[in-house]
Amino acid sequence: MTQIETTKVPIWYWIVAILALLWNAMGVVAYIGQAYMSEEVLTQMSETDQQMYANLPAWYTAAFAIAVFAGALGCLALVLRKKWAYNILLVSLIAAIAQMSYLSFVLEMANAMTPLIIIVGVALVFLAKHGTKKGWIS
Repeated sequence: MTQIETTKVPIWYWIVAILALLWNAMGVVAYIGQAYMSEEVLTQMSETDQQMYANLPAWYTAAFAIAVFAGALGCLALVLRKKWAYNILLVSLIAAIAQMSYLSFVLEMANAMTPLIIIVGVALVFLAKHGTKKGWIS
C-alpha cells in the first residue's frame, strides 16, 4: 500500500488566492465594460477619450482580454491547487505587461493602477511557482 503525503496549505495562501480571483474578476468586468461599451456611453465622454477608444489597436484589446481572462483562470487554478496555474498566470502577466506598456508609453495614461497591475501579476506568478515547490499545488 502506498502512503500518500499531503502538505497542509497555509491559510494565507487561501486568502491570497481568493482575493486574487476577485481582483481578476474585476478585471474581466472592466474588459467587458470597455469591449461592449454602448454608443450612448461613448458619446458622453470627452472628444479626446472618444478618439482614444476609437483608435485602440486590436492587439491592445486582445492583450487586455488575455490578461484578465487568463488571470482569472490562473487564479481559479490557484484556488483549485492546480500546477498549470503557473503557466496561465505567466501568459496573463506577459499580456498585462504589453497592455500596460502601450497605456503608459503610447497613450501616456499611466496611473497608480498601472504598476500595481504588473506587481500583482508578478506576485501571482511567484505564488504559483512557490506553491508548486512547497507541494501546495499539484
